[in-house]
Amino acid sequence: MKTVLISGGGIAGSALAHWLRRRGFAPTVVERAPAPRTGGQTVDIRGAALTVVRRAGLLDQVTALRTRMRGMSVLDADGKELSRSTEATFSSGRLDSDDLELLRDDLVGVLYEKARADAEFVFGDAVAALDQDEHGVQVLFESGRRSRFDLVVGADGLHSAVRRLAFGPTEQYLQHLGMHLAVFGSGNFLGLDNWQVWLRDGSAGYGISPVRDNTELRITFGFESGPLDPGRRGTDAQRQLVADRMAGLSWETPRLLRALWAAPDFYADAMARISMPSWSAGRAVLLGDAGYCASPLSGQGTSLALVGAYVLADELGRADGDHRAAFARYEQRMRPFVDLNQALATENPGGPASEASVGRAKNAIVLDE
Repeated sequence: MKTVLISGGGIAGSALAHWLRRRGFAPTVVERAPAPRTGGQTVDIRGAALTVVRRAGLLDQVTALRTRMRGMSVLDADGKELSRSTEATFSSGRLDSDDLELLRDDLVGVLYEKARADAEFVFGDAVAALDQDEHGVQVLFESGRRSRFDLVVGADGLHSAVRRLAFGPTEQYLQHLGMHLAVFGSGNFLGLDNWQVWLRDGSAGYGISPVRDNTELRITFGFESGPLDPGRRGTDAQRQLVADRMAGLSWETPRLLRALWAAPDFYADAMARISMPSWSAGRAVLLGDAGYCASPLSGQGTSLALVGAYVLADELGRADGDHRAAFARYEQRMRPFVDLNQALATENPGGPASEASVGRAKNAIVLDE
């Protein structure tokens, strides 16, 4: 049985572990966090990704966790309502769609529970070095442990360690999209009832969504900026940077900033795309954001991860041990799908892509049974 190390225990990594085990592989998932990561924004499962979730036997479970938004309001800088909609929200699109919106950590939890029975998960560790040869990959972990695998998959996000080790510095592949995002949770101190609120003034703004039966809020701050000093990626430095950029906004901003400083699940990063000429190098291959991040501005990162995991496992299962052929077919099938979905992030700067474009992109791949 071929062994596969998956770096990253999020959506892409957990989904791949499930599909690889069903195709006769022995997957091991290594995740730097001490447990499945919590927090994060709402995510969308659309089009072909819904097919993947259904084939995994998870559609009913995921549907039960979906958000139940009734609509949204768009506010000016002082909190005055400029417009409202009961037909669509910025985060999920049309409310009468079959697409599903749910919390990222809820989806990670479902996928982890599905995969953990048949795959090994190692938390609190990460890949430190890779040494490939003709027959496998020797992996050194940050803990000092060494293990050998037949294949290594980087499903470790925008700042992928596997990509850096196997392909070179991130800067070669990262396209900054001129915006930074911060996401965190709090109690529902605004009393929102399945109703989103969006506020923007100039180059900064935020969106607020009630979740988990209106008991919690997920707050997303965004501001325009070029690349920032990587040294500011420490949590306290990031919080201060975000707070400084939001300080000029009115309405409920002071209360939101207090929630920012109190949030244990605060996360911030640049909005960026990853574009690479190839997603494989020898016995290493990239999946999801590590290889083709479309950024949250596309609304399709989760769907790309789910579909990519299914296609990669499918091709490895068909390849009769020939990983080179499997990786080539994985890329051939996924490239057109990735290209259309990445394009959504920049189609309408400052707003969502058109319904027509999203409709084309989310279904732009055929998944063999």
